[in-house]
Amino acid sequence: MSTTHMSVSLDPVPEPTPAAQAAGDQDGPRRLRTVPRRQPPAPVVPRDRARGAMLGLAVGDALGAPAENLTPSQIRERWGRIDGFVRDEPAGTDDTEYAIFSGLLLAEHGSGLTVAQVESAWHEWIADRDEGPFRGAGFSERGTLENLRRGLAAPISAQHRHAWSDGLAMRAAPFGVFAAGRPAEAARLVAIDGTVSHDGEGIYGGRAVAAGVAAAMVGHRPEVVVQAALSVVPEDSWTARSLHRAVAAALRARRDPLATQLSVERAVRSATVIGGYPWTDLAPEAVGLAFGAFAAARGDFRDAVITAVNMGRDADTTAAVAGALAGALGGESAIPAEWAGAIGPARGSCLPSMAGRHVLDVAERLTPPPGGRAGAVA
Repeated sequence: MSTTHMSVSLDPVPEPTPAAQAAGDQDGPRRLRTVPRRQPPAPVVPRDRARGAMLGLAVGDALGAPAENLTPSQIRERWGRIDGFVRDEPAGTDDTEYAIFSGLLLAEHGSGLTVAQVESAWHEWIADRDEGPFRGAGFSERGTLENLRRGLAAPISAQHRHAWSDGLAMRAAPFGVFAAGRPAEAARLVAIDGTVSHDGEGIYGGRAVAAGVAAAMVGHRPEVVVQAALSVVPEDSWTARSLHRAVAAALRARRDPLATQLSVERAVRSATVIGGYPWTDLAPEAVGLAFGAFAAARGDFRDAVITAVNMGRDADTTAAVAGALAGALGGESAIPAEWAGAIGPARGSCLPSMAGRHVLDVAERLTPPPGGRAGAVA
């Protein structure tokens, strides 16, 4: 014997109509109303998710770059509200170029990645090249380069004033792409990468982003992505507390019947930003804002990225992280075509060695072949 399962709604049945009362149906029992079964989620396609994550990072970076270090009021004064590219030739920043660098390194070494390999790559592709001060690099990258050029090795190379920055979080997405469905492995690998440049909360921020992307690569629910991020950082860490506050504020603000996009953004920002603190690249703050934007948008790519951009602060990084999470969750098709089409090969303005490389090439290298996992790629 076969059985048919049917979902039900617990909403009460509407009061009987006059016609029904005349027919005597008003005295019958109140029944649960049947509703159609929901369509199953779209199947997970690793390649599509990988392309969505990496392209989402680059799109968010390019959209957020003009708003970097600005306040929401300054953004409104200049553009009203950013709802797309505000530059004629949008381009990624150090966020995209360092993500490409780390993605290529991961594709080469796979799960066997070591700190020594990361340090060697920093020397070969960045520190030992005579290419100036690497214009556009963040404070953590500059501090790391100075230490490496002085002959310091990891983890001592990460002992600088900005080891807590979001410089690892901004390049963490490739690790989630590689370790799709394995948040703990993504967090382990990104911590190896980050040992050269970051410590403490800077490492935690990278772990949270990598784990979130790893969960988004195989999932369909934003709350699972958030829980994956929280599962790989200490509960009493600043990163965990910031992420908790931002997501909770986003969900509360969304439930307000009078909520507007601006009120939701204000709620997330107020719950996360350290008032009066001059630096905008704090890893706990940037990660909190990015996950808050992602939660407020319920994983929708366009809303997540635009929310992150209009909150200001380190807008290129927060939008890049939100874009990577939402892109992994929704796949490449979730990204508006006009935005995706604006992303070209890296210009190498920060890392000349990455010029001409495209984030989608990295996505392809990190995507597991049918029946296997990504590994060393020539």
